[in-house]
Amino acid sequence: MTDAAIPTTAPPTPTLGEAFKYWLKLGFISFGGPAGQIAMMHQELVERRRWISEHRYLHALNYCMLLPGPEAIQLAIYISWLMHGVRGAITAGVLFFLPAFVLLSLLAGIYLNFGEVPAVKGIFYGIKPAVVAVVLFAAWRIGSRAIKNETLFAIAVLAFVGILFFDIDFPWIVLAAAILGAIGGKLMPSKFKAGGGHGASNKAYGPAIIDDDTPPPAHAKFSWGKLVATTAIFVVIGAASLLALRGSADLYNMGEFFTKAAFLTIGGAYAVLPYVYQGAVEHFGWLTGPQMMDGLALGETTPGPLIMVVTWVGYLGGFTKSVLGNPVAAGLAGATVATFFTFLPSFFFIIAGGPMIESTRGELKFTAPLTAITAAVVGVILNLAVFFAWHTFWPKATQAAPFSGPFDAIPVVIAIACFVALWKYKADIMKVIGACALFGLAYSFIA
Repeated sequence: MTDAAIPTTAPPTPTLGEAFKYWLKLGFISFGGPAGQIAMMHQELVERRRWISEHRYLHALNYCMLLPGPEAIQLAIYISWLMHGVRGAITAGVLFFLPAFVLLSLLAGIYLNFGEVPAVKGIFYGIKPAVVAVVLFAAWRIGSRAIKNETLFAIAVLAFVGILFFDIDFPWIVLAAAILGAIGGKLMPSKFKAGGGHGASNKAYGPAIIDDDTPPPAHAKFSWGKLVATTAIFVVIGAASLLALRGSADLYNMGEFFTKAAFLTIGGAYAVLPYVYQGAVEHFGWLTGPQMMDGLALGETTPGPLIMVVTWVGYLGGFTKSVLGNPVAAGLAGATVATFFTFLPSFFFIIAGGPMIESTRGELKFTAPLTAITAAVVGVILNLAVFFAWHTFWPKATQAAPFSGPFDAIPVVIAIACFVALWKYKADIMKVIGACALFGLAYSFIA
């Protein structure tokens, strides 16, 4: 964008109805896991629509990275809450996961009744290398904006090395980065500033509706009374919902289990998957190990956060345990319970905690740790790209033999083509993924 083309005034504030259309669209196109989803929202909300400035976007993102739960959906909830209050938070959050909920429930029903679906497998074959490219591109996009000096670059490298080669859990990486940021903010404050000062983001995209110096709206102002009241409301909602399931031991167990899982999901879905696997497969017997892995593959290649695999687990659990007389109703009941209790804490973290985070904006003692965390997350996202690439290019490899089995060159070519399209030609992410899905579908009929 040339200087002459940069707008000089902020766009009009969208109504909740106008925002509804965007959040619904995002729910259908949010492929690529959290990294791809965060990149999509940045491109649309910061660069194109200018609903929020880059500094405010990164400030919200840093907070969401600290929270248990899926950071991308929490970022959507945060931005929509900031703009339209509680109604906006509920709108963005529900629409973010609703398409994935419907799609995964439908696929679970097909899976249980019809077994293998070659066409669907073909689509996944085409999409997986596109996901590799999307995640790698997201790492580059976020890194190019968040890593402004050699200190932050070193933090990103250390995070990448730590998680890839030493298998350090994500929460420890976040904690280490926060400590480095807190210390660095005092010793080297210039290295840990969130950006280049007021107006820096405007140089690229123009003024935003929620700009760097826009004060928080009334509903986003912090008070201890509001925090206590909001917390009490969410506790009542969660407890009442759980008590309503007392008539079915299996559904009650699901509600209790997925509430615990939601608070353990620090660092994204992969951090909590071993816990979900152990509980759902080994303890409760809601599904088998192979069924869990099939659900994970679907979760990776359908829109919405990867943690939506809980919808799959809940559907198969409800079906297996026959929680209702009708098999479809039983599956949907399980899927609904698993999804509701997984995401309820995400709304609580934003609606209750958002005002406190807004009140800390611009204070280096709070923002420096978050800036360091963002740098570390870039390294973690790059590791995720490596993880996806490994599973895509060596589909039969195992942890014990990481490069065993045949090397599949076709996904490599697709991934490179997708990355070039995204990076050099600024192609729309959804069009890239759609083209790859069509290729995979066609390939399934000739392979």
